[in-house]
Amino acid sequence: MARSGSLAALEQRLAAQRREDDRLARERRQRDNERERLRQQEHRESAQQAADEKTAAAQEQMKALDEVLTSVLPLRPMSFDRLMAASRTPEFDPGPLAAALPAPDWNDFAPDRPAGLGRLLAVTTRPARQMTEAQARFEAAQAEHRKQTAERRRALAAAKARYDRKVTEERAKAVARNAYVTSRQSAFAAGDPEAVQWFVDCVLRASKYPDGFPREYQLGYRPEHREVAVDFELPPRRVVPQARAYRYVKERDVVEPVPRQDGEISQCHERLVSCVALRTLHEIFSATPADVVQAVAFTGRVSTVDRATGKPLRPELLSVSAERSAFDDLVLAEVDPAACLARLNALVSPG
Repeated sequence: MARSGSLAALEQRLAAQRREDDRLARERRQRDNERERLRQQEHRESAQQAADEKTAAAQEQMKALDEVLTSVLPLRPMSFDRLMAASRTPEFDPGPLAAALPAPDWNDFAPDRPAGLGRLLAVTTRPARQMTEAQARFEAAQAEHRKQTAERRRALAAAKARYDRKVTEERAKAVARNAYVTSRQSAFAAGDPEAVQWFVDCVLRASKYPDGFPREYQLGYRPEHREVAVDFELPPRRVVPQARAYRYVKERDVVEPVPRQDGEISQCHERLVSCVALRTLHEIFSATPADVVQAVAFTGRVSTVDRATGKPLRPELLSVSAERSAFDDLVLAEVDPAACLARLNALVSPG
């Protein structure tokens, strides 16, 4: 009976151990499943965030294209005054050289004075050798201090001389630049074609466009008509974002674009071309007086490749000639760009 009871107890303990092992295994599986669930959730959230960020970037890019014209309307026009140079040299900063080195202090070198009875007997018992050595160290420190002070002063003088030379050079550059701008201004006022082209080039070079826009153009000036002619490289169709948004597809675990329809891309590009033309007219007219520039002729081209021959092409997409009086009558912040160009009798070719 005792043997049978021991066996039964053993079986009970083993059964309890199996139940405990099963419970621990279930808990481990639950923890593993929970960790995997959290990992997948974090992955999905990260992928969704990536999709949202790419969507925001595409929308921001599209916003910049939409505002190519309106963003420059409040800006101050280019002028000859803005082309003048000012020498902006900072105040002389000697840095660490400005701080004089502290002189040696005898108290840092003097031998320790004895205390108590030894102090009373110091006159007769202090070794003269200690005082002599301390005096020697102090004098050596003074000599080193004089040397370092002289070196600091030489370095400070050299730094100040370099600063003064730089100031003189910067001022000379500013004087030369301003003399050049002043001479250009006088020639511009007289209607000199080269000076007018130079100033209009300054106007167009200062114009900031979104990334990916070409900045090539050619200028001409016909003084008999007081007309500026601009042959302008227009942005290609590819500057329009091909995707209107991005989405995360959980089933395939991918971030994919939501494509913009081809017709919408064409419309966006056509509007952009119109905005660039109106912007160029606005920037030139607003920066020049009527007695020098009475009209602006704009020709817009785009660089592409002939699919039939594979050779490069620069077809003309848009041309418009605007008189100042007609252009000044426009409220550019409110116009439809294509309708506005049609009013100005622009010739537009399909892109």
